[in-house]
Amino acid sequence: MKILESLAKLSSILSGLLLTGITLMTCYSLIGRNTTGDTIAGDFELTGVATGAAIALFMPLCQFKRAHIIVDFFTAKASAATVSQLDRLGALFMALTFGLLAWRSTLGGMNALATHSGTMMLGFPEWIVYVAMVPPFILSAVIALAQAVHGEDFASSDGASA
Repeated sequence: MKILESLAKLSSILSGLLLTGITLMTCYSLIGRNTTGDTIAGDFELTGVATGAAIALFMPLCQFKRAHIIVDFFTAKASAATVSQLDRLGALFMALTFGLLAWRSTLGGMNALATHSGTMMLGFPEWIVYVAMVPPFILSAVIALAQAVHGEDFASSDGASA
């Protein structure tokens, strides 16, 4: 299971680098626009494209650390065994959801490639964004499935907090 943690962390680092690039590009564009009149054409398009990929890249680590929002109003007084079973069921639903996202992103990317779909100003190929989103969704699904199967054993063996 250590490999899943390493892959989730790598995915998160890639997302951080992508967001850093977006931030630097936005700063350059804003400073240029307000001082010399120079700007990066389509900077808002690139920001939107990169942000979509960055969000997907953060999902594996979020799932690994079980950091999704959990509303425990109804389970606050439930036994530990009940909460554990519900957590495993929730992880199974997350695995199915991430699998669905990966499948639909794959189909969306194939459609974008076939239709040569691109952004309005730059014509940036949209299929690239879909390609960037599929692997982290698959990784998130695998992590969630491992959590559903192994339950608390998964978290304790990898040092993650439940």
